[in-house]
Amino acid sequence: MNNGLSSELKAAFPNITPLNRSVVTTNEIPDPHWLAGFTDGDGSFFVRVITSNTHKTGAQVILSYRLTQHKRDIALMQSLIKFFDCGKVHEESGSVEACTFTVSSLKSLEAKILPFFAKYPLLGIKSKDFTDFCRVADIMKEKGHLTASGLDKIRKIKAGMNNRREF
Repeated sequence: MNNGLSSELKAAFPNITPLNRSVVTTNEIPDPHWLAGFTDGDGSFFVRVITSNTHKTGAQVILSYRLTQHKRDIALMQSLIKFFDCGKVHEESGSVEACTFTVSSLKSLEAKILPFFAKYPLLGIKSKDFTDFCRVADIMKEKGHLTASGLDKIRKIKAGMNNRREF
């Protein structure tokens, strides 16, 4: 859809005149509920467990909240930094024309992101990912990720999140 009509659709509907997509130039989040809905549609709550030689358990746990959009909407994405008072925006490299707002600091997640979505809850299936994300954050807050048993709990939670969730 973002790349325009396919040649088959153009042939089937020759009298259709395509419109240019408007560019979002806003630098304000219109409403916190809007942002929750935006996250329901285009956001993600990630738990990564990576191998690490510097951690006693041999693994590091990284939590991140992300929103991704076409790079034409970079002003909107950058406004999230001001709105949450944390995070960063980067443009994706390669052929993907996207930019991503990311918060990976556990301190910022606990202070800004988790309370925001507790106050303005997600309404779709992503609410279950947020709940699991909070469970992992709680384990990390108690330093459970630094133990083998805590790391196992995190891996089990992660295994059922996002596209691996059973409905």
